[in-house]
Amino acid sequence: MTSVTSPLIELLSADDEGLAQAARQEPAAFAELYHRHFARVYRYHVARTGSIVEAQDLTTLTFLAAMEGIASYRGSGTFVAWLMGIAHNQMAQHFRSHRQEQPLEQAESLSDTALLPEMMAGRRIEFAQVCQALGEIRPERAEAITLCLFANLTAREAGHVMGKSEGAIKMLMLRGLGELREMLSAAQVEEV
Repeated sequence: MTSVTSPLIELLSADDEGLAQAARQEPAAFAELYHRHFARVYRYHVARTGSIVEAQDLTTLTFLAAMEGIASYRGSGTFVAWLMGIAHNQMAQHFRSHRQEQPLEQAESLSDTALLPEMMAGRRIEFAQVCQALGEIRPERAEAITLCLFANLTAREAGHVMGKSEGAIKMLMLRGLGELREMLSAAQVEEV
């Protein structure tokens, strides 16, 4: 007796690279990629803009660009690194066209807070303070931290997005987290 596997079950069990190849012909494959990676793209955009509305728009633009450019995905890196490269480019284009910061009040309502303890180095600091501090450190360091901690990329994947080596990303993270710790500690002392 031969087993018949439905195309939907095959799509759901495929890895990202297989789905990316299938997405060239099958919209359901791209829909599955969207569902798998929406949260990380959205968190990345919220962390970089501080605005839920802008993050929603940028997330939509990221996935539209990915859908239009899926044929250009060659598999030389992971799919998620390719997708986050698109998100990174959308963010750069956004900053070039807007060049202003937005308030962060709405960002506190994010549902995935599991990443915050890593960013706060064991301290209980509000999400808005962390995002504000990210805006005050060197942009490359902030980008590396955001890609690794908010978008859950590995250092290697973040390096692919930023055009840097894995070691360079780790160094940016180390120095950036050190800067954040100092800034957040100073902010706490000022509050006391």
